Amino acid sequence: LGATEWLNDEHIQRDYELLAQELQRENPDLAARTRLVDPLIAHYHLRLGSDNAALRAFQRIVYDRNGNDIADFMFLPVNDASATDPERRGSHWSLLMVDRRERERPVAYHYDSAGRLNDQPAAQLARRLGAHLVPTRITQQQNGYDCGVFVLDGTRALVGRLGQRRQPARLHLDYLAVDRQALQNRLRG
Repeated sequence: LGATEWLNDEHIQRDYELLAQELQRENPDLAARTRLVDPLIAHYHLRLGSDNAALRAFQRIVYDRNGNDIADFMFLPVNDASATDPERRGSHWSLLMVDRRERERPVAYHYDSAGRLNDQPAAQLARRLGAHLVPTRITQQQNGYDCGVFVLDGTRALVGRLGQRRQPARLHLDYLAVDRQALQNRLRG
């Protein structure tokens, strides 16, 4: 990952795998209730897939091996790629965090480091997941290439808050400081 390179779905998925391993070691209970969703699954199956494909993907995400729905928190990278225009491959990432602790009334929080650029795809994804979308704040990026870093560092910050003994009072990320160098180091292993 270069100094100004856009993150792709592989970068995001790899860091999600690393975070899942860390979470499993440090807080197995929260790890069992948290789903860090592969960006390709979020985009192609959940947001743009047929109703049947979306339902199958959702069930694979939230149910454990015993068929129990134990997924309280879902973290989904949102991309602005078009379903109908193959030339619009996507140029922006944002984060959708879905709180499913109340299964009948899930709440989705959308974090977009470029203002409201991904409002439409995030709303579409939240709708597909049956979640009420709530606006949230996040630090705004100052360049045209760090949106993926905001997704990953935002996910890590929120997971850290969820791991605290008391529930976090606020889910805004308006003081988030991203660290591309730390991400580069994590991805290098």
